[in-house]
Parts: sequence; structure tokens; C-alpha cells
Amino acid sequence: MTRLKKDDVVKIATSLEDYNSQLVRMTGCSLRELAAHAVAKGSNEDYVQKLNVAVIPMTCGQGVIEGFVESVASIISYLGFNAVITKSRDAGGVAEAVQNGSDILFMADDDRFVAINVKTGKVSDNGEATGKGYVAGLVHMCDGLEGEKVLVIGAGPVGTGAALALKRIGAEVSIYDTDLSASQRLSGELIKQGYVVEIETDLEGALGGHRILVDACPAEEFIMLRHISEHTMIAAPGIPLGIEALGVAQLSSRLLHDPLQIGVATMMFDVL
Repeated sequence: MTRLKKDDVVKIATSLEDYNSQLVRMTGCSLRELAAHAVAKGSNEDYVQKLNVAVIPMTCGQGVIEGFVESVASIISYLGFNAVITKSRDAGGVAEAVQNGSDILFMADDDRFVAINVKTGKVSDNGEATGKGYVAGLVHMCDGLEGEKVLVIGAGPVGTGAALALKRIGAEVSIYDTDLSASQRLSGELIKQGYVVEIETDLEGALGGHRILVDACPAEEFIMLRHISEHTMIAAPGIPLGIEALGVAQLSSRLLHDPLQIGVATMMFDVL
């Protein structure tokens, strides 16, 4: 899992209203609506106000990222749920949350970021949820993706979630990863579920052959201005952003990218 930095998350809590307005302009959906759509749930159900969510600081591995739990809690609260940060950390935080009647737990270490429904045992992983959430955004940006060619760059958890979501809505999916075995593994997983994807081995050629992209890898600035046309649409859950600065300016509202918001929101609705 890509490790976020303080600078990635520190301004999230204070900018959610502006972020949401921009998301509506780009996709026609609020963050809440987009996340609910990604997992085929209603966004206006009564359960939204009734559920208590605990965000638990975790110190294992490289430790707590400053501002991370506060940002996660702020996103969940913005969606309309009751969110608190536990006073205790690690196992003590889990115990505190359960003893205080929390319905949903959010926690992250160096390897996984998960939401857990205490009542049902359901677990939502950030990687898969983020992939699904960004595909939902891309669907709205492109007015549908059925039959469209989409290139997914990165065959990790986020790319896997995105590829599966894309195939479920009828997109024609190609996968590129610098590690060919990762692309082959993902292709094999999708074949087991009845879906076929194309494996790309030449990134330059793949970028030239697709106008709709999902950047789900941690590489920086590999999508250059020459790869971007007036018809290019990019969903970029990857941190750091894989598009050079000139390309970002060219894309404007045709680029969907944030450090945490869509992933956390989709996890929240996914775990219900």
C-alpha cells in the first residue's frame, strides 16, 4: 500500500466543501452519491445518521501519519455518519471502539487500510474500494463506459478493483504493469470470474491507443503531454500523481484525482 505523507492529507478536513463542489462539476455527483453508486447502495438511507464509526490510530510499522486519522474522520462525518477518533491506539483503540458501541471501525497500518463492520463481519479494503470509486467517477465523466476501451495502469489492489469494476459494466479493459507477472496474475483472477482483459507490454503504445485511463500505480510523471488529447479522460487514484504538470493543466476537469476522499467514502458505503 502506498504510504501517504502529511502534506497529502493535512488540508482535507478544511477543504471538503470545495472538493465536493468540484466533484459535482466534474461528475454530476456529490462524494456521497458517487461512493454509494460505486457499491450499488442508496445514498439517502436512514442508516446514515444511525451508524457510529470509530477511526483508530495505529502505531505499528512506520507509525501514525500526522493528520491521517483526522482526515479519515472528517470525510466520514462529511458523508453524514457519526465519526469519532478513539483516544487509545492500536489494540486499545479497537477495544475502546467496541466497548463504546461503534458499528464500523477504520484502521490502517503499513500493509492494509480497512473498514470493518462489527455487526456483520464485513471488511472493505481501501485498495479495492478506491478502484471501484474511481471507476464510478469515470463512468459519470464519460457518460458511460460500456464498450469503451480503458487502460488500467498498475495491477495492484487499486488496479484490481478498478479492472473488475470496469469489466462488470462492460468496458473493454487493457492492463499494464511494469511487472508482467502482476498483469498476468490480475488477468488470471478476472478469468476465474468470467472476464477477459488484454495485457499490454509496451506502455508508450498502450498510452497512444487509449483515451480513457486509470492511473493506479505509484510512479510519477510518466503520462506526458504528448499522451493527452482533447478527448482524454483520466481517473488517477495513484499517489503520487503520474501525470506531468503540463498534462495536468491540459486535462483540467477531465482529471479525477484526490489523496483519500473517494477511497474512504467508498469504503464507508461498501462496508454497510
